[in-house]
Amino acid sequence: MKRIYPIFLLLVFIFFGCTQKNKFNTTISSSEDSLSSYLLIANDFNLPRKKREQFNQKAFSIIIDQPNDSLNKVNLFKVANRYYNMDNWADFKKTVDIILEKANGNKDTVSKAKAFTYLGDFYVSQGVSDSAFLYYFKAEKIFLQRNDIKNLARTRLNKAILLFNEGDFLGSEIAVFNALRVVKGEKANVIVYESYNHLGLIHNELGNYDRAIEYNSKALNSIDEKVMPAVFQSKATSLNNMGYVYQNMNRHDKALGYFKEGLLQNNLITDKPFVYAMLLDNLAYSKFKTGDYSGLPELFYQSLEIRESLQLTSGIIVTKMRLSEYFASKRDSVKSLQYVKEALNESLSSKNYRSVLIALKRLTIIEPQNASNYTKQYIHINDSLQTAERKMGDKFTRIEYETDQIKDENTDLVTQNRNLVFLFTALGVLGLFIFVIKTQKAKNRELLFKQQQQSANAEIYNLMISQQNTIETGRIEEKKRVARELHDGVLGRMFGVRMNLDGLNGFQDELAVNQRTNYLSELRNIEQDIREISHDLNREKSELINNFVAIVDGLFEEQKKTHKSKLISIVDSGIIWEAVSNSVKINLYRILQESLQNINKYAQANIIRVEFKKSEDHLILKMSDDGIGFNVKTAKKGIGLQNILFRTNECDGVVDIKSKKGEGTIITVTLPIE
Repeated sequence: MKRIYPIFLLLVFIFFGCTQKNKFNTTISSSEDSLSSYLLIANDFNLPRKKREQFNQKAFSIIIDQPNDSLNKVNLFKVANRYYNMDNWADFKKTVDIILEKANGNKDTVSKAKAFTYLGDFYVSQGVSDSAFLYYFKAEKIFLQRNDIKNLARTRLNKAILLFNEGDFLGSEIAVFNALRVVKGEKANVIVYESYNHLGLIHNELGNYDRAIEYNSKALNSIDEKVMPAVFQSKATSLNNMGYVYQNMNRHDKALGYFKEGLLQNNLITDKPFVYAMLLDNLAYSKFKTGDYSGLPELFYQSLEIRESLQLTSGIIVTKMRLSEYFASKRDSVKSLQYVKEALNESLSSKNYRSVLIALKRLTIIEPQNASNYTKQYIHINDSLQTAERKMGDKFTRIEYETDQIKDENTDLVTQNRNLVFLFTALGVLGLFIFVIKTQKAKNRELLFKQQQQSANAEIYNLMISQQNTIETGRIEEKKRVARELHDGVLGRMFGVRMNLDGLNGFQDELAVNQRTNYLSELRNIEQDIREISHDLNREKSELINNFVAIVDGLFEEQKKTHKSKLISIVDSGIIWEAVSNSVKINLYRILQESLQNINKYAQANIIRVEFKKSEDHLILKMSDDGIGFNVKTAKKGIGLQNILFRTNECDGVVDIKSKKGEGTIITVTLPIE
């Protein structure tokens, strides 16, 4: 009896203690009145949130007065975790700030890096993506410095998820690969699985469905049930993701198998109710799309009920959008409109603007009479969303390049960076010095070339002036000769005929008639002489005017004598060569000379055609041949074509070169003239 009595008292004590706990009394037994008990009760999800917060606050009150050592910070992290699970973001942030202050006080970089990841999680929950990215980046730097492989990979994966949620899929993919690169060869199956899983989501969003299937398959194959607890329901998650890819490919018959297999996983609704709700919703949608209405819309309702109980806003929006589509197919426009408007309101209240766009697009179909209004809203929100995504991407890039946490933590690295700056500065100055020298040499070569070109042009100009003077001298002498011929020959003969005709005016006999006939014949001879002199003068004027043409003709004659190719030349008679400047004539002559030389050396042409023609206020030189042709892009680097381009540019003209191997060449030079 003595032994039974104490046991009986103990059982009574335990019974009443449990009864009071079930009634959520604020008091606990003296045996539970300890830090570990408070933390344990604060993490009991069966208790109301307010009760859990009270015990977590009691645990915090005990921890805050303890010495600042590693155990103290571990316990503070436990308190922060519990606030995180309660969605008590204010106390969560307050606790993490205290941890960060303590970590800075005793230079505990491990706790500091972990605190940064917690702050990143906090700003993710608040929708402040740039601050979240900053703290993840700071944590990443410390983990990299300490070679903390798993935490580094986990932080990079958090960055990838953040970038994905902000619509930066390329940046997210890079961050995932950086995480995988860190854990390569390490036993980190959870990180490998989550990385491949995330890559599948990225490529699904990008529409790269084959790559998405590949990565989801890798995620499935990386599941190790010995390492990854069954409560994570990794297989169910991957099966849902795989089915979702096929759903986006409109292969709903294939998707159904994955959704059904996912729902068969043990304890899924208990372990991961949100995954269970996703699978139900996707299964219902694929059944609907395949025309199998069995179990519909009950499956949608079941998924919606779970998502509403878990307050999964994004999932609620998806289910309601699908219900709207389902009832539209049933011609129940009232329910269809009801669900899409509920989805729109949910999207607006949660600032899920991507879902807003989908809802607006759906409303344009259901209510065509208001389509223009919905379309305007859609365009406005879409433009704002794209602008916001670009700004956020710029912020992320700026954070990565401006944050230098390692410099603040390691003075030796600062010295190394300074030495590197000196080295690169010296190399930069040396490179700049070499660049200046090379640039100066190039400028000198260009100046020398221009001087030589100007000298050659001046020499050609002087030769042409000299030739023009010679022609002008001959012209004056010819004028004097014609004057003498007219004065001494024609005028004298005309005077004699006139006098004789005057003398015969009084006679009408046969002899006088014959003499007058002879004198008239003489007048006709004089007329012919004058005509010949006039023709000679006109020919002289033409030769003087077309002096440039004569020079070009000389070049053509030399070409015909020296080479076998047949040369056809056409000069537009409408060109007023006196109006063309000497510099243009010189450059035209040199371009023609260079072109003929290139044809003779390389083209192997049978026929060469050269044409000068006038088009409004432009002079056009067109040279063509039926030779072997060449690659224009490669040939433009040659000296010959460079000279043609240079001379054309000197005259403010343009060059058009058309050539293909085996199809000959056409070079058209167009120069402006007044």
